Order: sequence, then structure tokens, then C-alpha cells
Amino acid sequence: MDIQNTESKYENLLGTICEVYENGKVRAFSAVNTELVKTYWEIGKYIVEFEQNGAKKAEYGKGLLEQLSRDLSIKYGKGFSRSNLFQIRSFYVTYPKIQTVSGKLSWSHIVELLKIGDDFEREFYEKQTVLENWSVRELQRQKESGLFLRLGIGKDKEEILSLCKNGQIIENPKKIHTSLNF
Repeated sequence: MDIQNTESKYENLLGTICEVYENGKVRAFSAVNTELVKTYWEIGKYIVEFEQNGAKKAEYGKGLLEQLSRDLSIKYGKGFSRSNLFQIRSFYVTYPKIQTVSGKLSWSHIVELLKIGDDFEREFYEKQTVLENWSVRELQRQKESGLFLRLGIGKDKEEILSLCKNGQIIENPKKIHTSLNF
């Protein structure tokens, strides 16, 4: 029996198993995230329908979210703070059609995007996050650096709307250095 051949086959087996395991973990995380986002959207829908009868603002204040927070926290533990329920409600109000939300966005991405009041700006950052596969930290960094505003300077409204719909596509590699200030 050839020891080197056996070791080589074992290394191949080990490498294949590691690759399958890592890919499975990524798919599992993605599936869990997708379901979490859908679940939060549904919860937001029920809150809006109950509290607001479909209107953008509740007529009688914050009482429902506080009560829900207490009751859901007792039943399920973490994840149902008043602020998280407010974000869940805002998610539904901002994205009334779940199909418009990219499956590539995590709940943390969505929370960060909800902080943007301007619809065009939010749509721009959403598209860029998906196109560039930004982490939440990268999304925060790009927002804090004012990417939307910097790209918007000198562009007309149609160009900005195009950026919102399509993202910033760099066609010439030399433009990368210019846009990154190298």
C-alpha cells in the first residue's frame, strides 16, 4: 500500500468535506436570515394593521409597542425590545411589499437602511449594498462618508435616479482610482 497515495486521497477527502461543510453553513445562515427578514416583515404588517388600521401613523401613541415588548419578551426572551418592534414596524411601512426587499440583505442591513429618511438615498444604498456585497460595516462606512451625496454632486436628477435603480457601475478601471481618491 502506497502511504503517499493514501495520504493524498485522505487530504482530498478532508478538503472536500470541509468545503461541503463551509458551503452548508453559508446556505443555512442565508436561509435563516431570509426567514427572519420575512418573519419580521409579517410581524410589522400585523402591528401596523392592528395599531394603525393601515395608516402611516398611529392615532394613540406608543402603548401597543410597549405592551407587545413586555409580553413577547416574557414569552420569547431577547429580540422584542420596544426599539426592535419599532424597527420591525418601520420595516413594513417602508417596504409594504416584501418582494421589493433583496434576499441578500440581512436584518442588520435593513435596520441600517431604515435610518435613511430619503427614499432615493435609501434605494441607492440598498442597490449598492447588493451589487457590491457590502457588509453592514461597509454600508455604515459608505453612508458616513456621504457616498450618495458625493456621487450626486454634479449629476442631474435623472443620473441620480439611475444610480438608485442600477447602482454605481464602474466601466473603466481608471475611474476606481479617481472615485477612491488614490
